[in-house]
Amino acid sequence: MQRSAMRELAFKLVYGIEIQKVIEESQVDLFIEANEITDNKVTDYLKDITAGLSEHKEEIDSLIINNLKENWSLNRISKINLSLIKIAIYEMLYKGIPYKVAINEVIELAKKYADDSAPVFINGILASIVKEKKLNGEANEN
Repeated sequence: MQRSAMRELAFKLVYGIEIQKVIEESQVDLFIEANEITDNKVTDYLKDITAGLSEHKEEIDSLIINNLKENWSLNRISKINLSLIKIAIYEMLYKGIPYKVAINEVIELAKKYADDSAPVFINGILASIVKEKKLNGEANEN
């Protein structure tokens, strides 16, 4: 399975978790079973993303909050957009995915799943985080 398809599955899983507001390993297992995912590479990726988002929740949320415009809060961001932003941040900061790749991938998912304003909104927040963290377009070391 291509990385883009894996990222789309991760988005669906993270979106479900955002709706439920709780990350539990059983949710990941149920998602994997329900989607009949048998590829170990995919299951490892999904488990890594959810564990990483849980482990780094405060820092990721703080980055998002600090890069929102005035009068915005996490609660105001759609769950779709929030899920995509979190995936990109996790991949850029903790997995060494080049920011250009991470941002492009979530923007493509936003075009597919979110409203018309989502790509610009998501890109704005992520671009601000890239500047703040001084990321470059190449793979980053953790």
